Amino acid sequence: QVQLVESGGGLAQAGGSLRLSCAASGTIFNINVMAWYRQAPGKQRELVAYITRAGSPIYTRSVNGRFTISIDNAKNTVYLQMNSLKPEDTAVYYCNAASSLAFLGQANWGQGTQVTVSS
Repeated sequence: QVQLVESGGGLAQAGGSLRLSCAASGTIFNINVMAWYRQAPGKQRELVAYITRAGSPIYTRSVNGRFTISIDNAKNTVYLQMNSLKPEDTAVYYCNAASSLAFLGQANWGQGTQVTVSS
């Protein structure tokens, strides 16, 4: 079983920055991709970005150019640097880990961290 612990959320003003971290532990030998999802009030959870252990990042269009996902394989930790924040980025951000892209978003969720962006 994989345990994911997120940290780094909080309150930021529009145009500001926050950095999220997610540390993985437990049965992680077969984890090859890690991702960040977010869920705003009244909306479905959506994929924000994912990255493979090889370091290939993919972003959803709304955050491309503003957010940067990175991974530290030695620490089994994935980060999300969020710059130029907008009020519409307000959501609970969840970390996810999977053995392959086919299983991304199906299991292994963190507890979530709240990000609130004020205008």
